[in-house]
Amino acid sequence: MLLFCSEGLSARPVLTGSADEVQLRIDPVHADLDDEILSLQSQVSQLKNVSFSTSLFLQFSLFCLMQQQRLMSNAEAGVKNGMKKLNRTVAQHKSNHILQVIVFGLMCFAVVYLWTKVWRR
Repeated sequence: MLLFCSEGLSARPVLTGSADEVQLRIDPVHADLDDEILSLQSQVSQLKNVSFSTSLFLQFSLFCLMQQQRLMSNAEAGVKNGMKKLNRTVAQHKSNHILQVIVFGLMCFAVVYLWTKVWRR
């Protein structure tokens, strides 16, 4: 609980009331009520301006966060598609490599077979 006075802001626990209450003490002998009210109104308007600025910043931050999340999901989908294509390409090259090894082996076998047939004659 905070206590406002003309000397400044001072914290003092208050036994009654809720934690959201603010007590205002104005000493009529040492302070002018109109000046005090005007200063409080200007402080309230400053707080409203700060609140509005904070609200705008929060909205902008949320917009940026949503854009970033959308970009990240698009990037994630792109990476997944790229990985699928890469896996298919790797699998295809592996099968081509195996096919090339088999063809090479068959050619070597054919050459050795023909060579042995030629040498026996």
